[in-house]
Amino acid sequence: MSPVTESKTLKVGVVIITMGTRPAELRALIDSIAKQEGDPVEVVVVGNGSPVPDVAGLACPVRTVELPENLGIPGGRNVGIAAFRTGSDERELAPTAAATASGTPGETVAPGRLGDTAGSGPFTVDVLLFLDDDGLLAQHDTARLCREAFAADPELGIISFRIADPETGVTQRRHVPRLRASDPMRSSRVTTFLGGANAVRTDVLAQVGGLPGDFFYAHEETDLAWRALDAGWLIDYRSDMVLYHPTTAPSRHAVYHRMVARNRVWLARRNLPALLVPVYLGVWLLLTLLRRPSRPALKAWFGGFKEGWSTPCGPRRPMRWHTVWRLTRLGRPPVI
Repeated sequence: MSPVTESKTLKVGVVIITMGTRPAELRALIDSIAKQEGDPVEVVVVGNGSPVPDVAGLACPVRTVELPENLGIPGGRNVGIAAFRTGSDERELAPTAAATASGTPGETVAPGRLGDTAGSGPFTVDVLLFLDDDGLLAQHDTARLCREAFAADPELGIISFRIADPETGVTQRRHVPRLRASDPMRSSRVTTFLGGANAVRTDVLAQVGGLPGDFFYAHEETDLAWRALDAGWLIDYRSDMVLYHPTTAPSRHAVYHRMVARNRVWLARRNLPALLVPVYLGVWLLLTLLRRPSRPALKAWFGGFKEGWSTPCGPRRPMRWHTVWRLTRLGRPPVI
């Protein structure tokens, strides 16, 4: 666990991945980061298989990483994580470019592919925020609140922000990371977090590793959350830390149904005790059928479900039964 630290000493960084299609939104997001109270927040923007839009002239230090291919959401964020580790410039992000990561605003960092470890050197910051490129920090105190929360509770490992529509202020039910999601204004301890609106203590990443890069899209946050909880860390949902984000449906992604099913199987195979794997997947199979998806969606889902069993899922590290009980007491046993 991390020792109690004065909030003013906690250094904060931000990882943003982009496909380069939202230049105005990206600049607005970085501008909202620059306006955060307290010490300056350093930003790393990862162009996930695309050039990074122009981010010059903004009021906070920005570095960019341009990847030659789309590594998916967890893969791209792992590259961003590695950019905040010492000695990660050429050795961790490397093989195709000679640029380094000295921290100069606007500098380009060399790209590369990373696994769950997301680098190996010591971190240069204490807390990393992961924000979607079309989001916007609603208040100027988010970084300060993160510093204060992590300093006050040495066992707190991850904070999940509240996502709200910028026009209506509405928080979608799926953006409240707990089963009792009817009141998004209630902060609570939870068992997972939102991938594009969160803060992670870098001690967590150093201890349990980064996101599962092969997942590409869907459930990578829960994989990291379960590993963090199994290591003894806590996760909080904070309704007062807000990221504005347009209301969307996850099924807008063409690969949604296949990857949701495949990664659900991988998640169980990687993290659950053997007795719970069929229970967890059986429950989700039933829930999927009860939702009555379209025939093409259901076909894609079953294709992904089969793929999850027939392909490697990565290292298996089943959580302890003590962690199963912790998840149950927090209101979400790992069977749903």
